[in-house]
Amino acid sequence: MNILETIVAQKKKEVEEKKAITSIDALMKNVSGNSYSLKDSLNASQGAGIIAEFKRKSPSKGWIHEHINVTEVVPAYEANGAAAASILTDKNFFGGDLEDLKSARHQTKIPLLRKDFMIDEYQLYEAKSFGADVILLIAACLSKQQTKELAKKAKELKLEVLLEIHSEKELDYVCDEVDVIGINNRNLETFKTDVQISVELIKKIHFDKPLISESGIDNIETILQLHDLGFKGFLIGEYFMKQQNPAIAFADFMNQLKANLQ
Repeated sequence: MNILETIVAQKKKEVEEKKAITSIDALMKNVSGNSYSLKDSLNASQGAGIIAEFKRKSPSKGWIHEHINVTEVVPAYEANGAAAASILTDKNFFGGDLEDLKSARHQTKIPLLRKDFMIDEYQLYEAKSFGADVILLIAACLSKQQTKELAKKAKELKLEVLLEIHSEKELDYVCDEVDVIGINNRNLETFKTDVQISVELIKKIHFDKPLISESGIDNIETILQLHDLGFKGFLIGEYFMKQQNPAIAFADFMNQLKANLQ
C-alpha cells in the first residue's frame, strides 16, 4: 500500500473504535452556537488569506515540533492576521488530537479547519463537537458519491466544506455543497510536492468558489504569483511549525506579505 492507503486503512479502524466508545448523541451535546466562515474570511483577505497550520509531525518527515502546545501558536496566528487556522487531528501519522481543535476553539475567533482524513459521517459530528467550522474532504481518498454525501451532511451540521484536489480528473468531485476548493501541491501517494500543480490546475477551474493553494509554500514570491493567478488563500504548515518559535515566524511572514501587498 502507498502512504495514503495506509492512512485511510488505519482511519477506518480508528473511527470504528471511536464509535464504540462515544455516540453521536453524546458528541452533539457539546456543540456550541458560534461559527466562523472560511469562505467569508478568504473573500475579505485581499490577498493575505493565509490558513496557518498547526502540525507536529508528518509521515514523510517525522516529528516537526513534537512537544509544542496549540495554545502557544494558534492565538498568535489570529493576532497576526491569519484568515483561518488548520488543526491536524490525526494522531498516528501527524501527532495531532481532537483536543488540539477544542483548545484552539476556546482561544480564538477565526475559522478553524479540522484537517484529517474524513471518510465517515461520524467524523463530521466529531468536528462539530470539538469546535471546527470547516471540514476537509480529500478527493484522493473518496469516491464522488462519498464526497457528495459527506459534503451534504456537513452542510446539515452547518460546517463549511473545503474540497482538496490534486489533478484535473478530480474536478468532477466539485458539488454544490463545496464552499472552497483547495489544490494540494503534494501528491498524497508519494508525498512529493510541486507548486506548479496549482499554477497549471487553476487554468482548468471555472467554479465560482474561492480557491486555495496547499503545501510547499514557504515564500512571499510564490504567494504573490499564485494570488495574481486567482488564488484567495494559501495553506501553510511546515514552514511555520519547523521554526523554533512558530508564532514569531508567522508574525514576521505576515508583516512581509502585507508590505508586499500594499
